[in-house]
Amino acid sequence: MQLTLWTYEGPPHVGAMRIATAMEGLHYVLHAPQGDTYADLLFTMIERRDRRPPVTYTTFQARDLGGDTAGLFQDACRAAYERFKPEAMIVGASCTAELIQDDPGGLATTLGLPIPVIALELPAYQKKENWGASETLYRLVRGLARPRSADHVRGPRPSCNILGPTALGFRHRDDLLEIQRLLETIGVAVNVVAPLGARPSDIARLGDADFNVVLYPEIADAAARYLEKAFGQPAVRTVPIGVGATRDFIAEVTRVAGIAPLTAEAGSRLPWYSRSVDSTYLTGKRVFVFGDGPHAVAAARVATTELAFDLVGIGTYSREFAREVRAVAAAHGIEALITDDYLDVEEQIAALRPELILGTQMERHIAKRLGIPCAVISSPVHVQDFPARHSPQMGFEGANVLFDTWVHPLMMGLEEHLLHMFRDDFEFNDRSGSHLGKAPAPVASAAAAVEPAPSVVPTTTRWDEGAERELRKIPFFVRGKARRNTERFALERGIATITLDTLYDAKAHFGR
Repeated sequence: MQLTLWTYEGPPHVGAMRIATAMEGLHYVLHAPQGDTYADLLFTMIERRDRRPPVTYTTFQARDLGGDTAGLFQDACRAAYERFKPEAMIVGASCTAELIQDDPGGLATTLGLPIPVIALELPAYQKKENWGASETLYRLVRGLARPRSADHVRGPRPSCNILGPTALGFRHRDDLLEIQRLLETIGVAVNVVAPLGARPSDIARLGDADFNVVLYPEIADAAARYLEKAFGQPAVRTVPIGVGATRDFIAEVTRVAGIAPLTAEAGSRLPWYSRSVDSTYLTGKRVFVFGDGPHAVAAARVATTELAFDLVGIGTYSREFAREVRAVAAAHGIEALITDDYLDVEEQIAALRPELILGTQMERHIAKRLGIPCAVISSPVHVQDFPARHSPQMGFEGANVLFDTWVHPLMMGLEEHLLHMFRDDFEFNDRSGSHLGKAPAPVASAAAAVEPAPSVVPTTTRWDEGAERELRKIPFFVRGKARRNTERFALERGIATITLDTLYDAKAHFGR
């Protein structure tokens, strides 16, 4: 067993909690020891929800293990029903409680509660959070959904269910608003959104829709496959992240719905920028992508086909989507990184030295240490990734948000560049004030606040102090390329220590 500081996914019962918290009228009774209630903080602190998740814990303690823990669980189920009066209940065990094998599903069934009780079997030591969310939604759909009734009257427009958005999902609330607007524009009515905002009675109405939109495959694909098999509902599986994917999404929706294709494309500004003169500045920027499977695949497409970045690395912690990520990597002539160890990811980033990282909260920390710009594209995320403003990733407005989020770290370095360019000028350096004011008090970390830390990548060459100082005068957005070229130049000539002369010789060599 390897102890780790960070983890990309929690245990599967946290995934089940995301489904329960997203819904209304559903309660989760979790057989768990005292201390496993830490998961509440994910919703109240990070997502900033105004109430606790609808979860009742048994919170048994060490002294209870010699007694009737099964009775504690049944008492918790009865109390939860009497207090919250839910429409349905899901029951399961946390990773610790799984070891005592009390069978929460069987215990809850014997109570004879007058509501549906759905047992979750989530193997905590083999599966993780996204799988737990997917399995929970699948079990709810399988247990509650009913086929379209014979007296159901179809509306004037085709209808769909939107499947996948959950609590604690990265930009799920904003993505949902964007896709609902887009479907309205196309002429498709939304029957049910699940699980976010749905009640168990809404899950029962899933069969009334003509088809399903799988917005987040990592959560909803299993449920959509069941509905396709049981009720004959086709599924739209294109994830509309980026202009190209949004166009493909619209084409797939109109085909499945049997309506005229939509040609209007309002609100997308990314193609306008792509035709501008300055857009050529982005061409060839080296980018590394890491996240859950669907978001990593979508980000790679946007980065390469819409922003002309050069994909130097891609990976995922979602082993369920390893095949799709490997296919993208193969198409770009690279090898995919499939791992849930952030140290492996850091090692590859340090070796590749990209100019931009598109990743998770973990990669944001890695990028800070290596001095590389980073934009978050996928869970796991932190509080800053739940902004107050509308900030989707999906649809045409989502493409605008992606453009701003990914490109600004690369292009808005003019102030830093000027500070470096004029750092030795008497009016603009760190040791004196400007010509309009007095010199500030000396601050030990002033230079560190302006100057990003150089990449800590082991090489077969070393830089002397003068060369390193001169390198830092180069604008940060091309500094990485200058470092790589100089080190390659030195290695090819057997130069062990890079001096100022080596730096200028390399510049002259590559400038021919």
